[in-house]
Amino acid sequence: MAVVASAPGKVLMTGGYLVLERPNAGIVLSTNARFYAIVKPLYEEIKPESWAWAWADVKLTSPQMARETMYKLSLKHLKLQAVSSSESRNPFVEHAVEYAIAAAHATFDKDKKDILHKLLLRGLDITILGCNEFYSYRNQIEARGLPLTPESLASLPPFTSITFNAKDSIGENRKPEVAKTGLGSSAAMTTAVVAALLHYLGVVNLSSFTEDQYHGRKDASNLDIVHVIAQTAHCIAQGKVGSGFDVSSAVYGSQRYVRFSPEVLSSAQNAGMATPLTEVIDDVLKAKWDHERTKFSLPPLMTLLLGEPGSGGSSTPSMVGAVKRWQKSDPQSSLETWRKLSEGNSALEMHLNTLCKLAERNYNVYECVINACSLLTAEKWPERANEPSQAEIVKELLGAREAMLGIRYYMRKMGEAAGIPIEPESQTHLLDTTMSMEGVLLAGVPGAGGFDAVFAVTLGASSKNVTKAWSSLNVLAMLVTEDPRGVSLEDNDPRAKEITAAVSAIQLQS
Repeated sequence: MAVVASAPGKVLMTGGYLVLERPNAGIVLSTNARFYAIVKPLYEEIKPESWAWAWADVKLTSPQMARETMYKLSLKHLKLQAVSSSESRNPFVEHAVEYAIAAAHATFDKDKKDILHKLLLRGLDITILGCNEFYSYRNQIEARGLPLTPESLASLPPFTSITFNAKDSIGENRKPEVAKTGLGSSAAMTTAVVAALLHYLGVVNLSSFTEDQYHGRKDASNLDIVHVIAQTAHCIAQGKVGSGFDVSSAVYGSQRYVRFSPEVLSSAQNAGMATPLTEVIDDVLKAKWDHERTKFSLPPLMTLLLGEPGSGGSSTPSMVGAVKRWQKSDPQSSLETWRKLSEGNSALEMHLNTLCKLAERNYNVYECVINACSLLTAEKWPERANEPSQAEIVKELLGAREAMLGIRYYMRKMGEAAGIPIEPESQTHLLDTTMSMEGVLLAGVPGAGGFDAVFAVTLGASSKNVTKAWSSLNVLAMLVTEDPRGVSLEDNDPRAKEITAAVSAIQLQS
């Protein structure tokens, strides 16, 4: 009866800061880095005395963090109460569990509620696993004396144990922190848990989804329920209503995104202790969710690369706070900068969409131009345009580069005005160097920027040369690529698949 669901991490390519306010759009790419949630019954059968109990047992296990927490779930109030815990609690998973079960109560008739009650009395055994790409293993690689290459990352066992930073710079103990890579682990984790539970409890059926269903051209009601519950759980767990692009991409995959109005979550935010959770979830399920999402993915023969410079992380909430203070103190200047950024984002989106259409119209010509340009620096790309159809492709490639340079300029300008390092000087040097390499279309800082990571979009087979160059610049190229899929139901425990793959590789080598 085990259900395994997975949800992807994300890269916000355009729309940093702007996506916080409607109607500004952001382009968000989902990735091959996925979070998994495994849900199964804790007990094989219901004990006779269990019928009188008003509580169900819930076990949450995170093997990578060596954590296990036992809860009692009130079947009346649908609230979790920790009984024993090896470490600190996980509010994202706790809210995901409570809200998913409340969604079942809010939507089921009496007969289904009876079945749900029996299912819950068998307990819930929940395991969460995140791909290595969500976490920084740079220190471990350097400690082992290995080179800063994707091959070194690939040599780590799947779902490697996560290292905690247990002390701050002056040696005082503080709450342990995990070194992350900025792919949105909490959103992917929350979405995976919600999806697995909703499927396990029979609220949704995620068995067979096509690409059309991810993007609303066919019935996507099951995904929409996953989205509403995951957004609600994630926002309440983090204590604020964010833009939601990370959860949306975790559910639906790569997309052009415009945020929902925060008011849709007012009932969840304002709910008091006396408000039944089923009423809260019923309200958010019936609310008018007005977010917009449009199918988007990189054009063919383009590769997303992410690099970890190793210069420390950045606090997104504090950077967002600084930008908001700047907007209040200088509304006229900030409005003009945002207008320019919005224009740049729209221009980049237009050029990439046009390249997708040109590839559909004549793939052979498109492939020829992309492969030729992958061997050259951008200033030499026009040399490969010997006829109008080729010139049209090169024009769009150069237009996309120009738009990206404009976006970077205004992001730096905004950072300087707000007093924060949105594109720090060290990142500027790295990005300029990257964009001057053969076959590189774009380079930038994803999301809110700072010191977390850099991204590049490369043409053809040029990505290998970029990762080598990054390694020489002390930048670790991550094992992350675009994967446009959203939340998915998996066949089995991902650890079993990894073990099978490893055994197969060993057999092939021998």
